[in-house]
Amino acid sequence: MHFSIPETEVRSGENGSTYVIKKEHGNNLVPAFPPKKIFTLTPNDVEQRREQLEKYMQAVRQDPMLGASEMFNSFLRKAQQETQQIPTEEVPLEIYLSNGQKVEVNILTSDQTEDVLEAVASKLDLPDELVGYFSLFLVREGVDGGLTFVRKLQEFELPYVSVTSLRSSEFHIILRKSYWDTAYDSDVMDNRVGLNLLYTQTVSDIDRGWILVNKDQHRQLKSLQEKGSKKEFIRLGQTLKYFGYIKFDPCVTDFPEKGCHVIVSAGNNELNFQVKLPNEQMKEGSFKVTRMRCWRVTSSQVPVVNGSSSPTPGPCSSAKCEVKLELAFEYLMSKDRLQWVTITSPQAIMMSICLQSMVDELMVKKSGGSIKKMLRKRHNGPLHRSESQQAVKSPPLLDSPDPNRDQIVKLSTKLSSVSLRGISASNSANDISGNDFHGNYAFEGIGDDDL
Repeated sequence: MHFSIPETEVRSGENGSTYVIKKEHGNNLVPAFPPKKIFTLTPNDVEQRREQLEKYMQAVRQDPMLGASEMFNSFLRKAQQETQQIPTEEVPLEIYLSNGQKVEVNILTSDQTEDVLEAVASKLDLPDELVGYFSLFLVREGVDGGLTFVRKLQEFELPYVSVTSLRSSEFHIILRKSYWDTAYDSDVMDNRVGLNLLYTQTVSDIDRGWILVNKDQHRQLKSLQEKGSKKEFIRLGQTLKYFGYIKFDPCVTDFPEKGCHVIVSAGNNELNFQVKLPNEQMKEGSFKVTRMRCWRVTSSQVPVVNGSSSPTPGPCSSAKCEVKLELAFEYLMSKDRLQWVTITSPQAIMMSICLQSMVDELMVKKSGGSIKKMLRKRHNGPLHRSESQQAVKSPPLLDSPDPNRDQIVKLSTKLSSVSLRGISASNSANDISGNDFHGNYAFEGIGDDDL
């Protein structure tokens, strides 16, 4: 789970003294709360306490008993509302589908993620047994229509508060399938609404360039669409490269060399790298989640100098700061050699959420369980909705493939045990840059021996 305290605020108590935060727990399982200082906090003291509180929240949330407790989750829900000063009331909320269609649902501002997901499913007439196959994601839409996935909304989040607190029309919430194994597509496609949702997502991913399609494949897809053969369309899509992957914005990695620009995609239980080396050569490789011993997301304060971020962290007491996020994972390169690989990206949290959900899915599959989940019942009873339900409409397929989207050229090159293949340069690799975001994370993965 990921927690960030990006800002601090000093307030005065009843006796005139100042305080930042205080939380008491009477359970021995609870980690020690960061101690307060008697004297006035300096900017450096406030920053140190901010970091300590982030780590404290991480430690509490990662304990299975504490993290799942109603007391802790109630605290998180109240904190979101109080921070943004949003009262509990009934409001409309727009949820986007992959084809850009919007579904408006009436919810409470205090409704959690699964409450909103349930409301959307009801509006679409999606059966209860299929709700667990989908999730809500916070995304940012660029001026070119491209989507940047910020994060998957967590159970304790209040979607209305999360999206409105950003105070920008660029951000919205999108409904998308939440699983990785394409074998589960069959379950979804057996239902009309589920089929339409999966179909529109496949079309959207092709249109967005996330799924690679050559001219011959495009002709086959267009023919299937004209016939209304949605299942066959999806089946063909499953055979295409990067089907079901989430593609991230261009960022920076230290693999195979420090400072390499990279486009990362998550899917098929791996992180796929398309790396631009310092000599302008393009390489591609994949890191399997089953070979990751562990991973973590770290944040650091980076001062902004002359309108741009400094490459190295430094004191921020007298300068405007941005937060730099890094995802690092320890990878089994060979039988006896582990190596850390680092990605510097504002989407590091989303990347780690993808890794964790891959691990969770593998563990469920290993135990013979199902990814279907039981929705929690509302504590305050169901919210009455009078809107009529509607089915998902199918959008048109892209008229023609991108002629500049070259296919992967499989050249046999190896670096350690990670297979790197030379790829031809394309538009997606020409404009590579990185931005800043905020968050903090630490989680354990699983290895080959666990499967």
